[in-house]
Amino acid sequence: MIESHGFGFIVIDGQRYTSDVIIYTDRVESDWRRKTGHRLELEDLGQVLEHDARTLIVGTGYHGLVTVPSETLDALQSAGFEVIVERTNRACETFNRLAEKGPVIAALHLSC
Repeated sequence: MIESHGFGFIVIDGQRYTSDVIIYTDRVESDWRRKTGHRLELEDLGQVLEHDARTLIVGTGYHGLVTVPSETLDALQSAGFEVIVERTNRACETFNRLAEKGPVIAALHLSC
C-alpha cells in the first residue's frame, strides 16, 4: 500500500523510495529506469509482462512529462493488460483503490 507520496519520493509499506519504482503485488522494484528517459517503451516493462496481474497503472510524473506511445499501449493491451495512464499523484490514489480489489502493478515516475 502506498502510504504517502510527493515530488521525488514515495512511501510503500513503511519503506521510503526516492527513485522511480515498479510496484508488483509481492515486491517493489526500486531505481526503475526507462531506456529513453521520459518515454515508456515496452522493453522498460520486461518483468511486468511476466506477472499475473493484468492491470498496469503508469504514473507519468507530477507534471506528466513521461509519455506512453501508442505502440507501447497497443502492445500492452494485446498482451491482455488494462492500462491506466495518469499523473503520478493520481496514479498513487488509483493504485491504492484498485489494489484493495485485486492484483495490480504500478510503474511510477516520481519527479517531473
